[in-house]
Amino acid sequence: MSSATPEFGPPPVDAIDAAALDRLFRTARTPSAWSPAPVAEETIRALYDLVKLGPTSGNCSPGRFVFLTTRDSRERLRPALSAGNVERTMSAAVTVIVAQDPMFFDNLPRLYPAEEARSWFAADHGLAEETAFRNATLQGGYLILAARALGLDAWPMSGFDSLKVDEIFLAGSGWRSNFLVNLGYADGAPATPRGPRLTFDEACMLL
Repeated sequence: MSSATPEFGPPPVDAIDAAALDRLFRTARTPSAWSPAPVAEETIRALYDLVKLGPTSGNCSPGRFVFLTTRDSRERLRPALSAGNVERTMSAAVTVIVAQDPMFFDNLPRLYPAEEARSWFAADHGLAEETAFRNATLQGGYLILAARALGLDAWPMSGFDSLKVDEIFLAGSGWRSNFLVNLGYADGAPATPRGPRLTFDEACMLL
């Protein structure tokens, strides 16, 4: 048996510091109210430039994002919102419609040229739908974290009529809405304590 010290490669990259972990997770909260401060277009573009770098399967990148940056555009959204989400949306600086493009695979010859990946999905509608939904949802999660990293607060929402949203905003594009995220700057601390979370033992298995 060799007594040589095994080689495990270079040491891991240092973890981000505690302040960054706090900003992204530990002290980050859904705001109770919004500041009237606007979100600059440059910030929105910087946000997407971070989101697009997050991994997706086969670099398929099916996520599509509609940024409602004016009060008028958010008023168009009002009929699709559940009652409890109206005020929190109307008072936000930006509302993002996180959507997926079912025809994402048309971009695969450019995004994933190493394989003939377009044919995988063009011939299998079910696989294409599943892949689009799963990976666009993943990209929506990247959006929330990227927003926090840029100093924004995020309020993700599921209480809306997706068919109405698709009709009002996505008709002609072929995109389909997944969920909504309000963005802006919080006005003060949240009014209530953070809700409880499941423990590791409740939510995880080590096998």
